[in-house]
Amino acid sequence: MAKMGRPRKEIDFDQFEELCRIQCTEVEIASVFGISIETLNTRCKEQYGQTFLEIWAEKSAAGKASLRRKQWLLAQDGNATMLIWIGKQWLGQTDTQKIEHSGAVHVHFDREDERL
Repeated sequence: MAKMGRPRKEIDFDQFEELCRIQCTEVEIASVFGISIETLNTRCKEQYGQTFLEIWAEKSAAGKASLRRKQWLLAQDGNATMLIWIGKQWLGQTDTQKIEHSGAVHVHFDREDERL
């Protein structure tokens, strides 16, 4: 007897890996392929022998490295915004100032209505 049901939706795993590299979420990737999250996980196990999260962690890391490389190149080319951002993120630099006050502070309140 033939199996009934919806036809199997195939996944382009090259596209899947690229979507992981650009940090797409599980929901977004499933949506691109028109499948459920459960189906996406099943297909990952079939294709890679691992869960979606395991594959995503591996493939998205390559995307993060590529983005980091581009940021680094922009900073090296003198992009002031990127230099500031990298300084704050990686070097702990801040643009806040610490203000100290020495001496007494006197505060006086006049109340018109003592019932308050």
